[in-house]
Amino acid sequence: MEINADFEKRVVVLPEDYIWSKSPAAGVERMMLDRVGDEVARATTIVRFAPGSKFDAHTHGGGEEFLVLSGVFSDETGDFPAGSYVRNPIGTSHTPHTDEGCTILVKLHQFAPDDTAQFSIDTQRAEFRPGTAPGLSVLPLHSAATENVALVRWAPGTRFTPHQHWGGEEIFVLEGTFQDEHGNYPAGSWIRSPHMSRHAPWSEEGCLIYVKTGHLPMTAA
Repeated sequence: MEINADFEKRVVVLPEDYIWSKSPAAGVERMMLDRVGDEVARATTIVRFAPGSKFDAHTHGGGEEFLVLSGVFSDETGDFPAGSYVRNPIGTSHTPHTDEGCTILVKLHQFAPDDTAQFSIDTQRAEFRPGTAPGLSVLPLHSAATENVALVRWAPGTRFTPHQHWGGEEIFVLEGTFQDEHGNYPAGSWIRSPHMSRHAPWSEEGCLIYVKTGHLPMTAA
């Protein structure tokens, strides 16, 4: 299966574009954002767990990174409420479940073999730092090789200088509306921009975004 599998193309998925599909587990649905492979795949997915649902025990052959968007996600290591950012490197395993239900943004099979850090961050309690432009504040989440992951908060009216994405950029809008010269992206929007793409973003109302940079194939000019 291939979904948005050409990483040299810019892709935008808005909330009105969501099409939910069943997973192998009862009560668990998926909105596939990108995918290369079948049930075991390099994938970026929004996963929605109904209350009381669970997923079978499994091992992360290529690593797992997820951000809890709503509800409480649980496994044998603990409970992770909305705002939790979790990294499970290659070779780790767990049995996910949820009592109240939850929705997560998850990325699978995208870890480098030497990226072995396993941790979680409660982003609701963590302290943001001043960003590189007035009105921006940043919560760094992870760095490995060329990859950088962070939450970025934009105050209303914030504008950022035009810039180029070396290694690409991936954004998921968590709150508010993110904007650039290509369009407006409300909460729930996903944008993947390829290596060496450019834009000049802003936010009139303010927003909070998950952003990952430097992790996409570097073949585009």
